[in-house]
Amino acid sequence: MAYKFYNRFINVLFSFCELLYNRIGDKMNKELTVVFMGTPAFAVPILEGLIENYKVIGVVSQPDKEVGRKKIVTKTPVKECAEKYNIKVLQPIKIKEDYEDIIELHPDLIVTCAYGQIIPKILLDLPKYGCINVHASLLPKLRGGAPIHKAIIDGYTKTGVTIMYMDEKMDNGDIISQQEIKIEDAFTTEILHDKLSVMGKELLLKTIPNIISGNIHPVKQNEDEVTYAWNIKREEEKIDFSKKTREVFNQIRGLNSWPGAYCYLGDKTLKIYDVAMHSYISEKKVGTIIDINQDGIVVALKDGCLIIKSLKLEGKRKMTFKEFVNGNKDLIGKVLK
Repeated sequence: MAYKFYNRFINVLFSFCELLYNRIGDKMNKELTVVFMGTPAFAVPILEGLIENYKVIGVVSQPDKEVGRKKIVTKTPVKECAEKYNIKVLQPIKIKEDYEDIIELHPDLIVTCAYGQIIPKILLDLPKYGCINVHASLLPKLRGGAPIHKAIIDGYTKTGVTIMYMDEKMDNGDIISQQEIKIEDAFTTEILHDKLSVMGKELLLKTIPNIISGNIHPVKQNEDEVTYAWNIKREEEKIDFSKKTREVFNQIRGLNSWPGAYCYLGDKTLKIYDVAMHSYISEKKVGTIIDINQDGIVVALKDGCLIIKSLKLEGKRKMTFKEFVNGNKDLIGKVLK
């Protein structure tokens, strides 16, 4: 009887301590002041995770830009998110020259994610807990502005998210934590983008408490393993049908849904999105449309075939291959260039 009472008492005491610990932890979280720096949609879930768990006192984003043919001035996705939560937004044109407003916020921690500018040392040294970055690759692999695109285009079999301390060089700081994901053939840049964005949020929220408690062991990056993922250039969007099937397949899905891989059908630009591969080897010239079947539009390559499932002709909307074929007769024999 006494033994049962003792066990019950211990369980109640443990539950009380756990509740007290969680409440203290929640209070400490809400008292930690954070400035977040980010720009694109990828960074939005990460900002929302910080807002839900910490006291975000300011957001820094790139200046609004003119978008589209009508040149409509458009807010960055991160700015839109911050304004939804009534958080102050700063948009310096050059943060290396315009940082006084950030200093005046006196944050305990600065978190950056796809911000788009190099942070000056005066800001790196400002917060009590440092300045950390959420990067969409397994550093030191794929440093730079297009790590998701290039992971697929360059044929990586895995990638992930890295939380790192920032320094004055691009994506160069010590690694605090990482999480990896296998890159499947079904992944496009859009799919991988969304998965890594959520992964980045979750990993960041697991990592920050360890930074605060000092329970971390940062690791320097191995410079011998560094690769780069520079922003996509227009010439990299052009499909080269003389390459191997796997390379063409990777390029197209690595640019899907944006900016989109393109070629020419006659004198019109043709963007290609969803594709598959087949091992059949045709004697036709590479780029030649050799068949249209239930799977898609079949294009000859030197070591196999590309099967196009969705595409967009210049001046038209994006459509399935069936819709495209209905409006474009006599495709077989034509050459994509």
